[in-house]
Amino acid sequence: MKFARTGFGMTVQGAYLHWDQLRHREPPEGFTHETWWLGLRLARGSSSTVLPFKDKSQQSFTFAVPEEIQIHLLHLDQDTAGEIRSSEVANPAHRDEYMVRSLIEESITSSQLEGASTTRKVAEKMLREARPPRTDGERMILNNFVTMKAIQDFREEAFTPKRILELHRLVTEGTLKDPLDAGRLRQSDDVFVFDRDNGSLLHTPPTFSELPQRLEALCAFANRSESDRPFVHPVLRAILLHFMLGYDHPFADGNGRTARALFYWSMLRSGYWLTEFISISHFLRKAPAQYGMAYLYTETDGGDTTYFLIHQLQTIRKAVDALHAFLAKRKNEQRALEQLIAPASSLGHLLNHRQRAILAHAIRRPGAEYRIAGHMNIHAITYQTARTDLLGLVDHGLLDQTRIGKAFVFTAPSDLKQRIGKLEAEGAEA
Repeated sequence: MKFARTGFGMTVQGAYLHWDQLRHREPPEGFTHETWWLGLRLARGSSSTVLPFKDKSQQSFTFAVPEEIQIHLLHLDQDTAGEIRSSEVANPAHRDEYMVRSLIEESITSSQLEGASTTRKVAEKMLREARPPRTDGERMILNNFVTMKAIQDFREEAFTPKRILELHRLVTEGTLKDPLDAGRLRQSDDVFVFDRDNGSLLHTPPTFSELPQRLEALCAFANRSESDRPFVHPVLRAILLHFMLGYDHPFADGNGRTARALFYWSMLRSGYWLTEFISISHFLRKAPAQYGMAYLYTETDGGDTTYFLIHQLQTIRKAVDALHAFLAKRKNEQRALEQLIAPASSLGHLLNHRQRAILAHAIRRPGAEYRIAGHMNIHAITYQTARTDLLGLVDHGLLDQTRIGKAFVFTAPSDLKQRIGKLEAEGAEA
């Protein structure tokens, strides 16, 4: 009765606090921190949903849906699955550029979260030029890029253990101490999660003998329909898949990259199409300690995954906001570019949307290099089409061409805007 009279809910001033956070706050009058915490736990327990997953001690994971989660879901439903399809991001003339941008960003930052050491400039150049990786870090990034592209091909498929093993193989091929570990469940219990800063043990995953049945349970949950009860919102389901694969740690290495790929697959399969254009790893890498703490809070509070859900929802919202900011900036740049190469102009009508995408990239990055293989790989076109695109821009004087060994290299000139302007002026006079 004492708890009922005080009006305890799941949150404290809207925040879903863990004991580690609550103990530093002033409790309500007449309560100790311990009784205050008990009141919150009772309120959460009565409103929580039990998940079909268990921790190492066979205790079920749960989650609650406080107001903060409801607000995040409302915005994500509107922003990532709604009629924004009509916006610039879905325009065929720009879609490839935006998608490649997000693929590259996610590939680089997801790999860097797992220890890949290479600069963004070098990694992006490798992907755009389609050159072979030279280091383990570059191999991790290339694998991630290939994996993210592969997800687009099987996004409509049902989740199966076999497909998840294939996902892991794509992510880790050529990067593991034992090559046989790529695409197979770990064979022992010598896999642990340590704090990278101080080396302390953070998590001991379930025993390897349980992994096949745990992976089956994961797939069954991933394939649930709206009619299954209890209902779990598709975005929460995608995040919970991310959480559980990270918790189970079913592979010798590459668990984080596979878990994030699983999240993308689930989001796209559920119709959240804008997910193709965002990078959650970009923001996870900015605050890796908070990412780890979201796991730790769940494990130290009786399997309450609400902490992880809130953290990931905040991260997704940041990624969506960043995309909108980029689109606004890109739209302004595109307007300026379109003034120079308007579709109806003497130059503009001679260019296709892939050539326009190259110019849009080149005009912001003087000195950028392009190769036929890279252009072919990014746009999924034939060698001859890619070669024709690039040579066409050379013929117009919009790219410079050199030869390195047997390969042609096409470079964005520093005076590209001026060259475009000159061509437009010449076309207008003619």
